[in-house]
Amino acid sequence: MKTVALNKARIALVALCCAAASASSLAAEYLLTVTRPNNLHVVDPAKRAVVRSIALPGDGVPGAIAVPRDGKTAYVLTNRMESVVGVDLDSGKTVFRADFSTPDRRVKGFFAAAVSEDGRELYVHQAPVRLGRSEYQVEDTYIAVFDTSDGMTAKPRRSFPAPRRISLLAPTGNPDHLLALGWDMYLFNTKTGAIEKTFPIRHWDRPGIGEPDVLAMWGTFEQARALSTPYYVARTDVAPDSLEAFKAGLAVFDLDTETLKTVEFENAQTAMFSSVINPAARNEAFLVMNQLTKVDWESGRVIKRVPVEQTFYAVNISGDGKEVYIGGALDKIAIHDAMTLEKTGEIMMPGGADQSIGWMRVVKR
Repeated sequence: MKTVALNKARIALVALCCAAASASSLAAEYLLTVTRPNNLHVVDPAKRAVVRSIALPGDGVPGAIAVPRDGKTAYVLTNRMESVVGVDLDSGKTVFRADFSTPDRRVKGFFAAAVSEDGRELYVHQAPVRLGRSEYQVEDTYIAVFDTSDGMTAKPRRSFPAPRRISLLAPTGNPDHLLALGWDMYLFNTKTGAIEKTFPIRHWDRPGIGEPDVLAMWGTFEQARALSTPYYVARTDVAPDSLEAFKAGLAVFDLDTETLKTVEFENAQTAMFSSVINPAARNEAFLVMNQLTKVDWESGRVIKRVPVEQTFYAVNISGDGKEVYIGGALDKIAIHDAMTLEKTGEIMMPGGADQSIGWMRVVKR
């Protein structure tokens, strides 16, 4: 009898696990984007529609969007980069707010904001200036750490020094680590504040290759668990007027293995602002600005490139790797087939509102 009862319990446990796995696999994906003057939008890409618009408190323009793994709360950098507000995506209610500045001190957060995967801590790279009567005193930059349970009047629980020019933050697979992208990539220990490792980018030592130019402002790393950014770099071992003298490349940091790879894949011929890695085919990257480009970054070659109808700054991708989303500019998100790059749909923002240079993130609910 005990054996029968034990077998029944095992069967029930297996069924429960299978049901949970099935529910997880069927979780719907939504896009998050922001528009002027200060709105967050929840977009259903399957329905090709905006399903919820949430007015954010304070002044705009909204920019960076940080979301924990459970996808329940979105933290948006807004108020002229001087505040972060947290919004419950189901109710639309503001549940968190952190204002950085005071009357005698102006503090900006330039795009670099991230939340821990468990949703407990928010990290913001801050650049403070002391406001005197007759002068401004520039202070050292740092990463401020907020407890997301502190609600509507959150203040940093702690902070640690960080280099200037940090434009992206991302949590890694190690819960104590935070990646920061600036002139180089820095791996911080969030408990001690120490930089445990530096991955050279500007300061790499590559014979025949100069310092790269990087404009990394859009964080879209959640699908493939890889933070990537295009870069441009001059070759110093060829004539300046050679077609090979300036190259386009891609830097890819794997957030789980904490490793960085860089590759040049073509002679520089077009501008590309942001990139995303295909979670279903990790050798593939998609890059966008005035064209949509598909690259095999592991072999270093362009697979395909198509023109798009306007400039787009941000790019993201579906979890199955079948659809590419481009947005972050003007009033639309365009959807392209990841294999052919053919445009398959578009989603217009309510009232023709401008996404400006806002981020576009994917959440699973």
